[in-house]
Amino acid sequence: MTTEKLDILAFGAHPDDVELGCSGTLFSHIQKGLKIGIADLTKGELGTRGSSQIRESEANKAKEIFGINVRENLDLGDGFFEINKKSELAVIEIIRKYKPDIVLAPAVEDRHIDHGRAAQLVHNACFLAGLVKIKTQTPEAWRPKTVLHYIQGYYLKPDVIFDISNFFDKKLECIKAYSSQFYNPESNEPETVLSGKDFFNYVEGRAIEMGRYIGVQYAEGFTKTKPLKLNNLQNLI
Repeated sequence: MTTEKLDILAFGAHPDDVELGCSGTLFSHIQKGLKIGIADLTKGELGTRGSSQIRESEANKAKEIFGINVRENLDLGDGFFEINKKSELAVIEIIRKYKPDIVLAPAVEDRHIDHGRAAQLVHNACFLAGLVKIKTQTPEAWRPKTVLHYIQGYYLKPDVIFDISNFFDKKLECIKAYSSQFYNPESNEPETVLSGKDFFNYVEGRAIEMGRYIGVQYAEGFTKTKPLKLNNLQNLI
């Protein structure tokens, strides 16, 4: 069976990372007709609230909200995955399988140690996926044209800011698919940085902050590790 080529593949260290970090940007490109997929590196099994089974159900719900066909979980091990040959080959295989032109990856630095490690892992794999002598189940080498890292918990100075003003409500909807992670007065589970009453105020505040830089209501920020290629300055308008 032929695997459909994707325009954008977004990686998360855990289910919910993509939704929190770059879902507005994904919704915008879905509306434009681009083919989008998500790859979660782990099942989030070490999360304080809920379980890996609940996270899987929530991730599937978010997938339905996105309206996408591709969401895979590499199950590399929450908290303990390493940047080694085994994990790099797993990410290389996903890149070669879906051949995305653009990859969105976790933040290069963040409170959760998995995020920065995932950023480096995906960055490495995007390069290695283009080397023809590396053998994987999908034989054709493929290197994405652009890799951007979405900004997560820590504030990082953005290199690219994308207007999501028309999609902020959809961003919140898919984040709220992970209901086990957020405020619930009836829950007996421990409190986390996500479960406070004011967490969604923080989500909106970050989107407003990014939006102010470019004169829009809501936005998402990204960093890059190499210059972006342009052939038309009007693309910057």
